[in-house]
Amino acid sequence: MTTTTRHSSRNKIPKQHFKVCFCFKRMFRLKAAEPPEEIEGVFNAYSKNGIMSMDDLYDFLVEFQGEDEGDATNKHAQAIFDSLKHLNIFQRKGLHVDAFFRYLLSDLNGPLAEVHHDMNFPLAHYFLYTSHNSYLTGNQVSSASNTSAIINALKKGVRVIELDLWPNSRGDDVLVHHGGTLTSSVKLIPCLNAIKEYAFFASLYPVIITFEDHITRPLQAKVAKMVDDIFGDILYRPEHSQQMREFPSPEQLKGKILISTKPPEYLENQGQRTQEEEAQRLEDKDDEFRVNYKDDSDWQNEVDDTLEYRDLISIHAGKPKGKLKHWLIDHDQVRRLSLSEQEVEDIAKNHGTDIVRFTQRNLLRIYPKGTRLDSSNYDPMIGWMHGAQMVAFNMQGGGHFLRYMEGMFRANGGCGYVKKPDILLNISPNNEVFDPRAARPIQQILQVLVYMGDGWRSDFRPTHFDFYSPPDFRVKVGIHGVPVDTNRQYTRTIEDDWIPVWNEEFSFPLTIPELALLYIKVIERDFSGRHDFGGQTCLPVSQLRQGIRAVRLRNHKGELYKSVRLLIQFHFIDNPA
Repeated sequence: MTTTTRHSSRNKIPKQHFKVCFCFKRMFRLKAAEPPEEIEGVFNAYSKNGIMSMDDLYDFLVEFQGEDEGDATNKHAQAIFDSLKHLNIFQRKGLHVDAFFRYLLSDLNGPLAEVHHDMNFPLAHYFLYTSHNSYLTGNQVSSASNTSAIINALKKGVRVIELDLWPNSRGDDVLVHHGGTLTSSVKLIPCLNAIKEYAFFASLYPVIITFEDHITRPLQAKVAKMVDDIFGDILYRPEHSQQMREFPSPEQLKGKILISTKPPEYLENQGQRTQEEEAQRLEDKDDEFRVNYKDDSDWQNEVDDTLEYRDLISIHAGKPKGKLKHWLIDHDQVRRLSLSEQEVEDIAKNHGTDIVRFTQRNLLRIYPKGTRLDSSNYDPMIGWMHGAQMVAFNMQGGGHFLRYMEGMFRANGGCGYVKKPDILLNISPNNEVFDPRAARPIQQILQVLVYMGDGWRSDFRPTHFDFYSPPDFRVKVGIHGVPVDTNRQYTRTIEDDWIPVWNEEFSFPLTIPELALLYIKVIERDFSGRHDFGGQTCLPVSQLRQGIRAVRLRNHKGELYKSVRLLIQFHFIDNPA
């Protein structure tokens, strides 16, 4: 049990009492958030006689915070002044140190720059926010299938939705569920309606629906009618998609919905063999890697059903049979290839550059291995560093890998598309591409200075972290990127303090900063048991703003706390010797 005592006198400091037993209480003084000495030093350097004028603030924003000179920064300075005018700490001539400190901790001083990538390149040039089994609300074995999971994913900015299509028991309708498990089913039509309603809730850039198709040809025709009736003009229907040599750009596809699945078998077999299929036919003689062709008379009644279904498919998909190296051969028709996380890890050991080259024009989707029955996730960096665009995740899961995924897609305004680094797209004069296993020099050093934190006393109960005292906080600061860049460090623990001040700096050398993510987690240390969670966030290093920034923290679900935040300074050293 705790009680908080406040005194009317301004000279009295509030106290918090923790009841230890029937006859004993522990008392702790509750201090207010105040600027650390280092922040006061910055303020003094850009103020005169204890007052920071509009011109002084402009100089601070340009020289210290790294903002561009010009009208935009002038407007930003004015917005800061306007946001503080109603407070009694604001003075008419400018900002007092307390007002300056209040601005530094405000939402006007967030850590990410408003960067908008060029969206006029082919789809293959972007990472796409991708979900796996998008309809599941829990584990992969027995959870419910529901449109709410699809809606939640789209609201988060997910751009690729996966639906597994199965016939019902009578074979006359299409259900969505995880086949071969105890998961419940939901009809396809509500799923399509949910996608139509929420597709562009978070972003106007295209939504791709990947069908895992386990249905008969008559049901494929039924699905074609459902899709056409529900989506109408917003459905992207390219002419001759099976001959597409380059994917359209996200800008060209704004407001559109695309279907990606394997084409019906008959029409695929009757078409001209692609280069890699012919190579496989010549080398692999086993019947299990060949298609058993039927006579034309056997197929004739099925052609009409499959034609309309095939016309819906704008991104042709496939699962490799036989030797994968034949699938990674470049060919005229662009396509989507699906591999499990384990397959990618195995192939990357000897064919990493082949994967990179394949993903320069084609789409690669990676999905969790089948043993992840609890809907856990894998390290997305194995996909991103090889250029994989669709790293599919269980959005209903948890854990730090999902936080990394969310961090990556906070880039580019959270639109669900992130431009791939040029290193993954470039081809040298010697026809060489990026080698994920090659050693590289350090391109940049990120320096992170953790000043302090605040907000827990507002967002948590007094005894949430400890029944007998205020919390003991420390911060984990780490980089998640290519293996050589991955690193984590810790501040010291500040004991019995709701507003801890650490003032500790860390340096992170980066060889590929374009793929690096900054992961921050606050831990409340329990010296007698399990540590408590005090908030986390993950941010793309490529869009961090230099200077002193207010970094808001999130809960286990990735949702922002109302008040909890850290005050952190970021500084970059480019091309260090």
